[in-house]
Amino acid sequence: MKKLVAATLACLALAGPAAASSDRTLDVVAPFEVKGPDPALSGAVFQRMGIAETLVDADIDGQLRPGLAQAWSVSADGLVWKFPMRSGVHFHDGSPLTAEAAARSLRIARDKPGLLDKAPIAAIEAVAGAVVVQLSEPLAVLPAFLSEYRSQILAPAAYDDDGRVRALIGTGPYRVTSLTPPMSLEVARFDDYWGVPARIGSATYRAVGRAESRALLAESGNADLVYNLDPASRARLAGSATVELLSAPLPRSLLVKLNAAHPFLSDGRARRALSLAIDREGLSRAVLRYEAAANQLLPPSVPLWHDPEAAAPGYDPEAAKALLQALGWQPGQDCILRRDGERFSLSLTTYPDRPELPLVATVLEQLWRQIGVEVKIHSTNSSAIPEGHQNGSLELALFARNFALVPDPVGTLLQDYAPSGDWGAMGWRHDRFESLIRGLARGEGGAQQRFESMAILQRELPVIPVAWYRQTAAVSRRLNGARLDPFERDFGLDALSWRD
Repeated sequence: MKKLVAATLACLALAGPAAASSDRTLDVVAPFEVKGPDPALSGAVFQRMGIAETLVDADIDGQLRPGLAQAWSVSADGLVWKFPMRSGVHFHDGSPLTAEAAARSLRIARDKPGLLDKAPIAAIEAVAGAVVVQLSEPLAVLPAFLSEYRSQILAPAAYDDDGRVRALIGTGPYRVTSLTPPMSLEVARFDDYWGVPARIGSATYRAVGRAESRALLAESGNADLVYNLDPASRARLAGSATVELLSAPLPRSLLVKLNAAHPFLSDGRARRALSLAIDREGLSRAVLRYEAAANQLLPPSVPLWHDPEAAAPGYDPEAAKALLQALGWQPGQDCILRRDGERFSLSLTTYPDRPELPLVATVLEQLWRQIGVEVKIHSTNSSAIPEGHQNGSLELALFARNFALVPDPVGTLLQDYAPSGDWGAMGWRHDRFESLIRGLARGEGGAQQRFESMAILQRELPVIPVAWYRQTAAVSRRLNGARLDPFERDFGLDALSWRD
């Protein structure tokens, strides 16, 4: 490790920080790969970089606001939504934004896995300058669905004849000048942008997986905005003269996903035992280095869905052992539990893009071993989790889930748990929960129904909440106007300017 860090520092020293000037390119670094031009693959990066936009937008408080649609309305029966298009908007190739182009983009998005394919959409058409969405049943949160990154509107020339995305041509304040999957893209200011123009002329985005490397890029001046810092880097950069640290609570939770169809995990008592074996407070202090122990799925940063009266799950290894013993598990000679000749051994999949995840996985492995459960850690690409969900091979997964990709969390909950989703429930269904969530999505119910649905998840544990997140970013002191979007929709590039 020391040799690696020394070599990295040497390379950075040779490169030297970029010259400061009004024409200087802004360099953004984060761990998220750019997998291709399709918003279904990497739309979150495109949205944050200000490249592509949606019909509906959201501010940093999560409140919906007009985007490419200047307004929206719904019929009395809740089945017909109209989104009149904003006039005077052009795509980056110079072609005008039309209702026909927007409707086609949404139809293509609906045909891919995501929120729109789970919505009760009967038709998406262009009528008299508006996108008209016909539903088969009411969906009060449709505008929030249309603000999600997979609902980005691209130019007609962005697609081939079969609807595949061949080029990233959006309407945002920045246009793509180079896209090199999976590591980088370059953008330039779009001078014909319909809104307030960006102040900085060009920017780059680099996907850097190692947290130590990201921190070194910030410290050396070779990156201007660096996201997802690990605890050690945060501590080291806190006193830096070249960067300042920004931090904000996020509507993001660190979760353990369980395959409830697995014979070891199908009984809710086994899932509860794994939960009881987790010392959340100790883990948060030791690994995350801030108070973040989670007593429910959604954090206080999502106040409408966070029940302040919910009881803490507790840390009780002895109770965990008793639950497993009641299920017929007995310790073997190596202290690992056995039942009917089988060892209680599971594989835990996680990924290093978020530097805390492998560390948390190691702590969980040790905590679960103390109750007789053997866990083998498989650290790989994040895509292994949805792949394992789809083919049924996933046993356990540790990941971070953002509940604000759709400003109303009901969209994510509908996708993940009613009944199942790549990042949510696996091998688990609950009729009452599905009824509650679908009712809330239709606009029926309120706090009582939201809290009841969260209580069901906490009781049934298709996923185990471990901790809540704070985002920390390093920002070059040469920049003005930097801020963190707690909903992680925007890097705020269009509001930045150089001090010098």
